[in-house]
Amino acid sequence: MFPHPWCHNRDAAECASPEVPADQALAYPGVVKLPRLRAAENPADEVTDEALAEVAETGRAYTPAKGRPTPKRREAESRRRGPMAPPPTTQREAMKRSRVSKADRRTVAAQRRERMAAGDDKYLLARDKGPVRAYVRNIVDSRRHLIGLFMPLALVVLLAMVAPVPLVQGYAAPGTVVILLMMIVEGVLLARTVIKRVRAKFPDATDRSLSLGWYSFVRASQIRKLRIPKPAVKVGDTVV
Repeated sequence: MFPHPWCHNRDAAECASPEVPADQALAYPGVVKLPRLRAAENPADEVTDEALAEVAETGRAYTPAKGRPTPKRREAESRRRGPMAPPPTTQREAMKRSRVSKADRRTVAAQRRERMAAGDDKYLLARDKGPVRAYVRNIVDSRRHLIGLFMPLALVVLLAMVAPVPLVQGYAAPGTVVILLMMIVEGVLLARTVIKRVRAKFPDATDRSLSLGWYSFVRASQIRKLRIPKPAVKVGDTVV
C-alpha cells in the first residue's frame, strides 16, 4: 500500500491514522475546465459543453468529429494526380489506346537509341560514359583490327563443323587455332597501347588498367557497323 501524500516526512504513528485533517487535505478539482475553443467552420467540429463535461467525468481525451468520412487512399491519390481518363467503352477504343501507348514507347525507345548511338553521355551505359572511354573508342576505331573478325570466324567454324566434308573439317580446326592465337596477341598489344596513351593524356584517371584493356578488346572485337556508340572517327584518322 502506498502512503498517503499527507504522510510525507511524518512519523509512523501519525501516518497510521487513516483520517487526514481537513485543513491539510489535498484539494483535487472535481471538474477540469478546458479553454473555450473558437467556433469551427463545420458545426460538427465545434466543441460543446456536453463534450467538456464528459471529458471531466471520464478523464479521456476528446477528439472532435471531422463531420465528414475519411477519404480512401484511391480517392486521395486521384485528387493528387488529377482526373483520370474514362475507361474505354468499346473494344475498338481500347485497341486504339493500346496502339497509341505502344507507339509512344517505341518513339521514346527509338530516340534513346539514336542518342546512345550518337554518343550522348546522358544516354550511354555506365561502361561507356566519360571522356576516358570516349578516347579509348577513338583509338580503337581509328584502325582496323584482326579481332574484328572474331564473330564472323565463329560463324565459319560452326558451319565447318557441321559440314559433311572431312577435308573442310580437317583444315578448319587448326586454322581456327592459329587465327585465335593471332587475335589474342593483337588484343594484348592493343590493350598495352591504349593503357599507355590513356595514362599520358589523363594522368588523373582512376580507371583500372585491366578495365581499359578489356574495354578496348571488346570494342575491337565488334563489327564496326554494329558498334554502339557509333565510331566518331574514320579509319586512318589521327587521334591525339
